[in-house]
Amino acid sequence: IKKKTEENILRGIEFMKRGRERRPLGRVLPVAEEIINRLRKEGGVRKAELAGSLRRWKETIRDIDILVTSTDPAAVMNAFVRIPSVEEVLLKGPTKTSVVLKEGLQVDLRVVEEGSFGAALQYFTGSKAHNIRIREMAVRKGLKINEYGVFREKDGRKLGGRDEEDIYRILGLQYIPPELREDTGEMEAAQKGKLPSLITLEDIKGDLHVHSRWSDGRHRIEELAETAKQLGYRYIAITDHSKGLGIAGGLTEEQLIEEMREVEALNRRLKDFRVLMGIEVDIRSDGLLDFSEETLRELDFVIASIHSGFRQSRDQLTKRVLSAIKCPYVNAIAHPTGRIIGEREAYEIDMKAVLEAAKEAGTALEINAFPFRLDLNDRHIREAKELGIPLIISTDTHIKEQFGFMRYGVATARRGWLAKEDVVNTLDLKKLEVFLEKSRKKV
Repeated sequence: IKKKTEENILRGIEFMKRGRERRPLGRVLPVAEEIINRLRKEGGVRKAELAGSLRRWKETIRDIDILVTSTDPAAVMNAFVRIPSVEEVLLKGPTKTSVVLKEGLQVDLRVVEEGSFGAALQYFTGSKAHNIRIREMAVRKGLKINEYGVFREKDGRKLGGRDEEDIYRILGLQYIPPELREDTGEMEAAQKGKLPSLITLEDIKGDLHVHSRWSDGRHRIEELAETAKQLGYRYIAITDHSKGLGIAGGLTEEQLIEEMREVEALNRRLKDFRVLMGIEVDIRSDGLLDFSEETLRELDFVIASIHSGFRQSRDQLTKRVLSAIKCPYVNAIAHPTGRIIGEREAYEIDMKAVLEAAKEAGTALEINAFPFRLDLNDRHIREAKELGIPLIISTDTHIKEQFGFMRYGVATARRGWLAKEDVVNTLDLKKLEVFLEKSRKKV
């Protein structure tokens, strides 16, 4: 028994350690969605929603919070603990059950009353700092807010709680989308009715960072175009790697010309859709671009990026990015800080100088939607917006299913307070072409 107890304690410590880790959003969200879809199929479940930092689309997540309403809470809890990915049940009660999944993630499931669902959703979505501000405002108005509802302090009368919008309306606030609930000015903006109308996935008209079989992508350009068309897009930019990135099958000038011919032939066949001929041109360690300006001039769209020399000094790295921003034929900078969440820190770069240069040159910065990049991050996005820098949201697709990553980029853009008009690839094709022409500076 003693040995068994020791094993249980050690295993419990291991679970706690694993549970404390923050994991990339892109690893956690699919797991959470699979669980919530299972729960929605249970008889008696009326509503099931994600809460916590997942609902706010934070770039890293510690655990999964789920709220449900049900006519049979016990059945929901029983179904929850029987999910195949559950490794250990930490707590099982009538209204809250906590489990640890095989990958070490903790999941908390709460069953709440229908009449309190909105209040509970607001409360458990957070952030903690946002909720403190909400409660302080409530106190000033003679109200009390908790996970059960909004109550009048003097007589305890319940004023709302069924719908989340109630909480904000009763406080005299604009509804604050979950992505903005970080106490970074959203309360003040909501009081004045000045919150932005945030960008949505439906606003996106095309993807401007796509790799094909010509470099390290898996599919033919035609397949990528067909997939994008099915998503309702009007255009994509094919941006295969340039020759310096040999490891990714980077293209020589001769191969680029061949690819251009293929794109031209494809565009003659396509209806109501355009493939822009582009390149992801490498910013070399010496600061020069991988192709000459004469070559870049022939392309519809040029996105420049760093793939090597990450350990150079802050000054060297900054100069490399600035030289690309100032190049007249570079339309955008891809994944500007080079980070890979959970694997590689952003490289040392003078972001203030980069933002100022992008503003002056009219060069767009990318919000790379690949879920382990999300680069620019939400803080830099907001700084870029305040400076009026054009932004693009693109997926860096290497296989066609990765077009689906756009939702991560849009969510990150929303966390950065972006509206539709802040994002270049919400433009229709004609307006996009005007923008691209204009962004070819000093020519």
